[in-house]
Amino acid sequence: MNQASSFAELVASRSPNLSRTEHRVARYFAENLHQILVHTAIELANAIGTSDASIIRTARALGFDGLDGMRRAIADEFSAQPTLPERLSRTILKNAGDLEQALEKTLTAQAEAISTLRSTLDAQSFRAIVHALTDAREIVVFGIGPTSAMAQYFCTQLGRLGLSGRALTATGLSLADEILPLRAGDVVFIMAYSRVYRELSVLLNHAQALGLQTVLVTDSLEKDLAGRVTRVVTVPRGRADDFSLHSATLAFLETLLVGLATLMPEKTVASLDQLNRLRADLAGQAMALPLTQSAASKPNPPDMAP
Repeated sequence: MNQASSFAELVASRSPNLSRTEHRVARYFAENLHQILVHTAIELANAIGTSDASIIRTARALGFDGLDGMRRAIADEFSAQPTLPERLSRTILKNAGDLEQALEKTLTAQAEAISTLRSTLDAQSFRAIVHALTDAREIVVFGIGPTSAMAQYFCTQLGRLGLSGRALTATGLSLADEILPLRAGDVVFIMAYSRVYRELSVLLNHAQALGLQTVLVTDSLEKDLAGRVTRVVTVPRGRADDFSLHSATLAFLETLLVGLATLMPEKTVASLDQLNRLRADLAGQAMALPLTQSAASKPNPPDMAP
């Protein structure tokens, strides 16, 4: 990236040659990389308190041909992230056995990631996604590797709300059997990061052929998959040194669950009451979840307990 190994290093190397306004804008860029990927020049200008011309001028002062060129470089940087073992090794070395430092860095990274989610997810997009999931014949949730656990969790909670959710977590040829049952009316909910691997590309191609709505949750693939998905939600993965964290993704999933319960309280109540009855049959005693028939007019968040 212009002789610098990271965007932050690039900004640092160019800072002596920037004007006061450009320096302020560049510093915002370096501290809010995900914002650059999802916001227009005008939106960035409003967030910083400057003009859209200053946004473009700063991008050029950093050596890019404009905002789009800077976005591509940032997306490339995200895509070139090291492997999980490499990140873990770096984190362990940097913390040098200091648990207090590890605690502080991790909690700070989690809070920053969720704060970024709050600024990138607008109410209109959230409303559209909740309605799409509510109306789906089946919600098919794609996540492989570590993300597969979140896909399974999300589907379990969707079932508790009375919705049909199915996780796609296989890789290689086994994924074909999981993709095959897709039908008209399904919504494909995808969690994917870093690169467009073959499984993701095949799933998107098949979903497009069936005319299905697709929701992509990602931190860096918006540009790569533009035109291939219905909606994109940028959810940053927090970083404690070089170790990726997924708290913001989980926060987004649980925000969707609360939104779904809020939109369809009667269905949620009926499903959770049925779950309570089944639990009682299995345990021989009532194991009531918080949401009961009396709460139908004002639903609580769905229970997240086992």
